[in-house]
Amino acid sequence: MNFTHKITYHILSIISKFFTKLSLRTQIVISQHIAGVLYHYIPKRKDVATKNLKTAFPEHSDIWIENTLKNSYKFFSYNFIQFLAFPKSTNSIKIQVNGQSALDNAIEQGIGVILISSHFGPWEILGHWLGINNYQLRGVAQKQKNKGANKFFEEKRQLSSIKHIYRKVGMDLLYNVLKEKKILGLVSDQDAKNKGVFINFFNKPASTHKGAALFHLNTNAPMIYGICIQTGFQEYKIELIPINPVKHTIEDITQQHTLTLEEIIKKYPNQYFWFHNRWKTHPKK
Repeated sequence: MNFTHKITYHILSIISKFFTKLSLRTQIVISQHIAGVLYHYIPKRKDVATKNLKTAFPEHSDIWIENTLKNSYKFFSYNFIQFLAFPKSTNSIKIQVNGQSALDNAIEQGIGVILISSHFGPWEILGHWLGINNYQLRGVAQKQKNKGANKFFEEKRQLSSIKHIYRKVGMDLLYNVLKEKKILGLVSDQDAKNKGVFINFFNKPASTHKGAALFHLNTNAPMIYGICIQTGFQEYKIELIPINPVKHTIEDITQQHTLTLEEIIKKYPNQYFWFHNRWKTHPKK
């Protein structure tokens, strides 16, 4: 770890301790100010997010798009501060869980579980709940280029007993998670470039990672779509939804879990991370 990476780690640690000492109300006030600064003065990816919202919701007005985007900035600013203040920030939260029996039944099959998720809502709360309830989650993550930041984020998540497997480590390690009857966590809602499969996302072809489908087809491990939704102040709802494809093809499986995400986004549009260039890759003509 070079000097810059070490400094990053220590700065994040100091900021984390600072937010831990603040009340939740103060954290909210600060997060709203941060959101305002990001929205008005730091336009990185703002255009991408606006374009994505207009693609997903062409029937809505520019005012609705703008308000939804502003609320998305506020939502993710607060949730990032909550993550920095973890684990204290979770002391008073209330979590309603729908579908836990579906996850338990999948685990009881004894062949591992594929947990599909996305950049939606307070996803760190989902991981936290799984960890403190002794679910053996092994999340596949992208390693941060800054080793200091990567160490900080990994240590935070390990407080909930969540362990990472980083991408490009070899497929054998990922299959071993299922062989060991654990939960393989995959985030499958980003542009997958030319390696993905094109399915419809808000009625537009989107290159989508096919890893979940491949793992299922090669192992028959059950698939659960897991997502966390913020429903109020310190109140959350976790949805654990079985994915049972009619056709056992990569396209059908990927389309089904993407449609599951789409339906949730329609209900809570401000809780989706619109800042990824989701429709970046176009199908070849």
